[in-house]
Parts: sequence; C-alpha cells; structure tokens
Amino acid sequence: MELDLGAVRTFLAVVDDGHFTEAADRLGMTQQAVSKRIARLEADLDVVLLHRSRTGAVPTEDGTAFLPHARALISLADQATAMLRARRRPLRIDVLARVAAPIDVVRAFYEATDVDVDIVVSRGSNATALAGGSVDVAFGRVTGPLPPGIERIPACLEPIPILVSRRHRLARRKSVSTHELAGLTAWMPGNTGDSEWAEYYRHLSAEFGVRIDSSGPVFGGEHVMDTIGASPELITFGTTRQFPVHPDVVQVAVTGPTPVYPWSLLWHEANRHPSLPLLIGHVQGRYRPWAEGQWLPVPDRPLFTAEGQTRA
Repeated sequence: MELDLGAVRTFLAVVDDGHFTEAADRLGMTQQAVSKRIARLEADLDVVLLHRSRTGAVPTEDGTAFLPHARALISLADQATAMLRARRRPLRIDVLARVAAPIDVVRAFYEATDVDVDIVVSRGSNATALAGGSVDVAFGRVTGPLPPGIERIPACLEPIPILVSRRHRLARRKSVSTHELAGLTAWMPGNTGDSEWAEYYRHLSAEFGVRIDSSGPVFGGEHVMDTIGASPELITFGTTRQFPVHPDVVQVAVTGPTPVYPWSLLWHEANRHPSLPLLIGHVQGRYRPWAEGQWLPVPDRPLFTAEGQTRA
C-alpha cells in the first residue's frame, strides 16, 4: 500500500482545524475535495480516522494512533522538498559592503561560472547567519577563535589608500609612506568599537601613529566627503569608489608598507549547496598571499601568508 501524502496532509489539516470547512479554506480546496481525500485515506488504511459531527471532527482511537506517524511523514516530505529547493536556489553571499573588494571576487566568480548568486549586504557578525543558513558564505575579517562549525580561507587583501582635501598638504602626492601618516587624524564616523574594521584601524593607529577619530553620527558618504573636502587637516581611509565623487577630494596611495584589509571567506561545514565548492575553489585559485611591502595587523598575518593558506 502506498499512502497519498496529499491525503495525509489533509488529515492533519482537519485535525488541527477541527472542521472540514476550515481545513478546506487553509488548503485552498473545496470541502467536498477534503472529504474525498479523507475517505480515500481511510479506505487505504482500512480504518476510520475521524469522528464527524455537526460540531466538527475529532480523531478516532485509530486516528489518534496514526497522528504522530502522519506528522512524521509530512515533516520528512517537507524536509526533502526543502533540501532539493535549497540545491536549486542561488548561492547566497554576504559581501559586507557592495563597494569593498569581495564584490570583485564574486563578480569574477559569476562571470567565470555563471552560477546564480544572491548578494547580501550585512553589518558583520555573520557567524549566526552562516549557522542558521540565511546565507551560504560570507566575507569578513576574523582574528579570534571561529565559532563551532565555521570554516574559512583567505580570500583577498584589499589595499587601503587615503582620501584628502585638495587643500591638504598631501593632495599633490601620488603616494605617501605609511609612516608619513603619523600625527594625522583620520575621521571615520561609524567605526564602532566592536566592529571587525574598527579593530583593524586600532592596530593601524598603534603601529603608525595615525589618530582614528570615530566621533559624530553617520550621515552618509556625502557628509564624509563634504567634511574631508572642507578640511586642510583631516584625512580618511577608503577609496573613491566607496564614497560619492567630490570635486574637492582626491585619493592618494599609501605605500612603504601598503595597509591591506584581510578578507576571509567563511562558511558552515554543514552547508551542502552544490555551488559552494566552486566558489571555494575560485577564491583559492585567485588568492595572492601577504607579501613584502604590505602591512597587516599581527593577528591576521598567520592565515594570510603562503604557509597559512596551505594550513587553512
């Protein structure tokens, strides 16, 4: 005997709602269709599952005995369906910011493989999203112990220039040494104390003597550019693609060494999306390890060397 799962689902709807009419409304069926399904299920099982009366419907003794098995059958069917749908859905990728380097990695992956991707932009703390399955992979900076089940590999090292006013003494330079930033103030509102990027800039400040000023509310990129463009003293870290174009702001490269932001690719070990191994392989194939002339905070260095990549 083969059970009709649609009939089993209808039986559960009647039990949960207590009435054939309400179950029919929930299932988008007529009451007659619900009755036929229940009758067919009872015929297949050769038992009466429901007591019918003017006040509603309740399970019989056989119906009560069948109920937990019916719920288990539907649960397994729903899980199987969800698994197959998950395999066909786009790969959900948290890039943290659409103007950061990971978006270039994802675009190159998409163009090389034509895998369907869904771009997600968060504000960090993506371990919960990875564990819960709301995203398949995420880019970010992690230096502490990884949460249980989270895997990672080095993804890319993003050079960080500075933005200054055309009236700033460094504005006519094509590049400046990191050591020349000592004593300058980098205004970076929104660099909250518990964020992964704020910690990065604390290391940068401690090593090179540049002051990070995170004061003030975040009114958006235009406000930052207006403030930097009007100041002959302030600088900020970032690229011109991260902020709106401003006629009074120029980008200056930082060298000797060049600060680079360490992006990792993270995923949960239980994730079985069929395109995940393709993305991991793509990232590993294009990654270039930390090299002489680049600066990283000390906690980031072990993973981003060639040896660290091999161990990862």
